[in-house]
Amino acid sequence: MIEVRVAHLGLDRATNSPVVILQEKEGERVLPIWIGPAEASAIAMELAGVKFSRPLTHDLLKQVIVGLGADLRRVMITQVKENTYFAELHLHRNDHVVQIDARPSDSIAVALRLNAPIFTRDELLERSSYETVEPSDAPQPLDAEQLKTYLENLDPEDFGKFTP
Repeated sequence: MIEVRVAHLGLDRATNSPVVILQEKEGERVLPIWIGPAEASAIAMELAGVKFSRPLTHDLLKQVIVGLGADLRRVMITQVKENTYFAELHLHRNDHVVQIDARPSDSIAVALRLNAPIFTRDELLERSSYETVEPSDAPQPLDAEQLKTYLENLDPEDFGKFTP
């Protein structure tokens, strides 16, 4: 497993979707993962150190983990199937280890809040290096103002339909 860090958030100009760029800590390879706007916002707010008076969803999960006496030891970006990435949260409590299936975007947002390391498989980094696009088409980093504008212009329909 290779440890990675959040290098930056970007916006894919072709799809107008947020992308989190993970970069190996001891190298140059990157793993771009397309994520939803809510998760991009959660990651961006944590990276920027923005705190709210009430806990947001990823902050709540952090408090649940800590409140249960568990420790998030690592996040693993494990595989990709049909362009969908999979991740696991590795929680330790006393002598028990629990692996929880999760979306990479949520896993990254929680890992940032708990200062947990993020790992991925060498094959995923290799695969993404074959599929990288030309630099002019690569996801561009968002600054705080661009992210704010992007989030303000979202339509509720962008999140899909809610059916009770």
